[in-house]
Amino acid sequence: MKSDDPMRSIEDENVCRVCGYTDGDLFFENTWPTHIICSCCGWESGTPALDLSATREYRGYWTGQGAEWLSHGARPKDWDLLKRLRNIPEDWR
Repeated sequence: MKSDDPMRSIEDENVCRVCGYTDGDLFFENTWPTHIICSCCGWESGTPALDLSATREYRGYWTGQGAEWLSHGARPKDWDLLKRLRNIPEDWR
């Protein structure tokens, strides 16, 4: 992650590895999971889906079920699934 915030580490991640959504909360801080639950796909950092294979499996299941939002009220009006998926960190695609 690249950030202009001097307080953030290069190891901080504020983009969901599953769906690419971000609202600014950190999913990982200095490589440690913060156990934030993504309001879009429902993935929680720090759960067993920490490796690439499990992350892809969760993503496939979520999209296969219609990519429904966990918190419907948090969904931005201009939300676009394909655009968000391109926002996933490259190492987690």
